Amino acid sequence: MFEKVRNFLEKEIQLKHIPGATIHIAQHGKVVMQEALGFQRVFPKEESMRMSTVFDLASLTKVIATLPLILKLIEQGELHLDDRVSFFLPQFEGGGKEDIRIKHLLTHTSGLPAHRRYYENKLQVAQIMESIYAEELVAPLGKQVIYSDLGFITLYQIIEKISGVPFEQFVHEELLLPLEMNETGFHLGYEKWRYAATEYSDELREYKQGIVHDDNTESMGGISGHAGLFSTVTDLTNFAEMIEQGGYFRGKRIVSEQLLDLSKKNYTPFDSEYRGLGWILKSPYFSSCGDLFSESSFGHTGFTGTSIWFDPEIDLRVILLTNRVHFGRKDPIIRLRPRLHNLIRTNL
Repeated sequence: MFEKVRNFLEKEIQLKHIPGATIHIAQHGKVVMQEALGFQRVFPKEESMRMSTVFDLASLTKVIATLPLILKLIEQGELHLDDRVSFFLPQFEGGGKEDIRIKHLLTHTSGLPAHRRYYENKLQVAQIMESIYAEELVAPLGKQVIYSDLGFITLYQIIEKISGVPFEQFVHEELLLPLEMNETGFHLGYEKWRYAATEYSDELREYKQGIVHDDNTESMGGISGHAGLFSTVTDLTNFAEMIEQGGYFRGKRIVSEQLLDLSKKNYTPFDSEYRGLGWILKSPYFSSCGDLFSESSFGHTGFTGTSIWFDPEIDLRVILLTNRVHFGRKDPIIRLRPRLHNLIRTNL
């Protein structure tokens, strides 16, 4: 399997579908493959990918930072899934938003729009929240999955309101420190060579390297609940181990096992896209984990080319980190992910 996966990824690199990748595959807690391939930067000169390369995780932020913190706040009695968003953010009303609950934001069933280009007007956090408060719903509440960054921006504001500390600090103290994820954060401050390069920035007149790719998150100062987290594949294995161990990491309880189980339930059987709390679930329709992962599989993807998937039935985890946006906002990653996971599954 090791050689087949390596050959597959090397071919994708040669086809310029991705510049490079780091991959981690483990089954029953035993590492099957962990390797860096290709390049962390191609333009203007090639830099080889390393196991220590730091990636912009993009939307993996939603399940690695925002979701666990919401679960911890539930465990602490600070909120529950059916709490109205307006209880914490009183301005979050009007336009049909009065009945939106925490669970709707987590499952992307709030009816909020998927995306707004706040960065075009250089809006910062307070202005972005004012814009969200003014939104009208674009779908009926609880009836349709619309993958919404606005919902997770709102969740991170709720986390700050309840915790009373900045989101970045809360993530660090409650998750990253106990998980010993020492190379993960929103502002790591490393030299540029540590990072996988993402897209060319006209404003910077160079490729982003260590600056968040997501335009809205950059406008927000690099910190949000929907994007902004940077990490390495080895740090992410600590997070994955915690998920597989029912919320425990090396004897420390990070998140309640009951709440983790709750997060993996299907809350959207009415939609072609199955959603847990934060998580994408395997559905009978298209899935980035391919055709062969079991129905109990769950994971997430990130726009920069990242993904993490778990198949509990066979105790398998796959972490794939790429910087595909270094080549622009093209689509090959959409086909790459399911074919890779099929290849892994058929060669275990």
